[in-house]
Amino acid sequence: MRPKPRLRLRPRPPAPSGVRRLARRHPGALLALFLCSTGGALAALALPAALGHTVDGLVDGGPVPWAGLLLCAVLTLAETGFDAGAAVLTTSTGARLTAHLRTRTTARVLAAEPRRALAVPTGDLTARLTARTADAATAPVTAAGAVAGVLLPLGAIVGLFVIDPWTAAAFLLGAPLLVALLHTFTRRTADAGADYQRAQSVIAHRLTEALDGADTIRAARTGAREYRRIIEPLATLADHGRRTWTVYGRAAGQSALLLPLLMLLVLAVGGLRLHTGAIGVGDLVAASRYAALAVGIGSLTGALGALARSRAAARTLDPLLTLDPLPHQGLGPVPGGPGHLELRDVRVVQDGKREGNKDGEPDGKPLLTGVHLTVPGGTSLAVVGRSGSGKSVFAAVVGRLLDPDTGTVLLDGVPLTAMDPALLRPEIAYAFARPALPGTTVEDTIAFGPWTAGPAAVREGARAARADGFVGLLPYGYATPLTDAPLSGGERQRLGLARAFAHPGRLLILDDALSGLDTVTEHHVRRALDERAGRSTRVIVAHRLSSAARADQVLWLEDGRVRATGPHEELWADPEYRAVFRTETDEAEGTAEAEERAGAGADTALPRARTEEVEAR
Repeated sequence: MRPKPRLRLRPRPPAPSGVRRLARRHPGALLALFLCSTGGALAALALPAALGHTVDGLVDGGPVPWAGLLLCAVLTLAETGFDAGAAVLTTSTGARLTAHLRTRTTARVLAAEPRRALAVPTGDLTARLTARTADAATAPVTAAGAVAGVLLPLGAIVGLFVIDPWTAAAFLLGAPLLVALLHTFTRRTADAGADYQRAQSVIAHRLTEALDGADTIRAARTGAREYRRIIEPLATLADHGRRTWTVYGRAAGQSALLLPLLMLLVLAVGGLRLHTGAIGVGDLVAASRYAALAVGIGSLTGALGALARSRAAARTLDPLLTLDPLPHQGLGPVPGGPGHLELRDVRVVQDGKREGNKDGEPDGKPLLTGVHLTVPGGTSLAVVGRSGSGKSVFAAVVGRLLDPDTGTVLLDGVPLTAMDPALLRPEIAYAFARPALPGTTVEDTIAFGPWTAGPAAVREGARAARADGFVGLLPYGYATPLTDAPLSGGERQRLGLARAFAHPGRLLILDDALSGLDTVTEHHVRRALDERAGRSTRVIVAHRLSSAARADQVLWLEDGRVRATGPHEELWADPEYRAVFRTETDEAEGTAEAEERAGAGADTALPRARTEEVEAR
């Protein structure tokens, strides 16, 4: 008996990303960071007053002010301790918030309909789920830690007013220039950071495309051209990077000029006030310390720059975090159903909008149009057609990897759109031409699925997919790390098939999953598929004649429409149907042998037993 899935993905209302929502994940840590930053700032503000009072006691010539010296030491230790705690909390809380944001964004993408989620190019999506989430997650931490950056200069200005209003007025003369500097820096940093992130996304997308098509690039000997195409945006990236550092450099240079002038002005006024007797030596010492803290407002540039980058990154995550999850009505598949599949007037368009045009039809290029079909439970359906006829789209629709723009798909009488994805997914097993292989070891990748398959199911699935032979030759068998297992395209396909066989459901969909297998291996895999007759409905996107010949029913697609349905033997009488296989068959075996294998007409098709005998030989 198959175990129940442990994970239940329930649709949730769209939730925008934001500092406030992210901050609610770890309020205790952010509060502690706020308190540490505030405590450090208060200790730093109290230290000049204590130091000035102590200096006055020493200058007066009385007894050594041990209490004042002890207070200065305590305030110094407190400031150091609070700053150290803030540094630790900044790092740890930032890491936890980054992990949460990456998990939430990834879950949102996985819960959405793939066509909507993958509207973002793969490389750009990868960049958003990695670098952008790290940048966006720093916003609450930076905001909590920025309290010290604001409190220190403001408190220092108040301290200057308390000591002597004239010294405070001297500082405030240059304050507008400092505020203008910070405003310009923040705006320019935000613009440069957003442009830099966009250029990074372009490079990531092109690199991902090249990695996916590495074999094609190698075969076509276009590696140098692809290399130039990938690195072409580096010039733009470098320009944005230089622009960012130029903004930082100008801000630093202007600060380096402005802040010492402010310090000099404050000290000059303080010296004059000391000369007139308006303030004492201790007051001048305290005023110089407060002036140093007040001009420290320039340190806010780092925090403001980080917040600007975080906001730019958060804007790139918003389209992912607001993706609509797959809608459903909370229903589940009929218990013990045979896998009866039915499509009613299914239509899918490329980049279609569900609201449609003025005629009520979705906009975009039609990928499937008016598909009506019934597949009895426990039977096999071969989907054939030329390239671009809609075979993979059909396979995606019947397994709800893609929702039709119009029409309905039913499994055992229940619409797929009404089923909870967590209950539907264990009933559907998929195998692809280029399967992803998650997991650490070979056994992990076969066991991966809606539930973790046990060792017995893993080995049975591998035997059915004829993968046990080459797995046994690996250094550690099923425990071999995937990084140490050099796999051909056919071996990767067999691992994907093994994963599908290890997670039996009422519906098994093979999207060109036999294309990389040799004839003998394909023969054995098809026999394993035939053994599931009556227990599982098999939908096989077929490019080979033999797969169509073995199926109970063939769906012939042409330009997204159903050209014909029926047994292969009947369809073979149509020369246009035979032409669907002619090119591939001619290349592999020659036209004469192809006709011998499939028959020259509806009444002369080779029996299946003869076909199996020829292929096995």
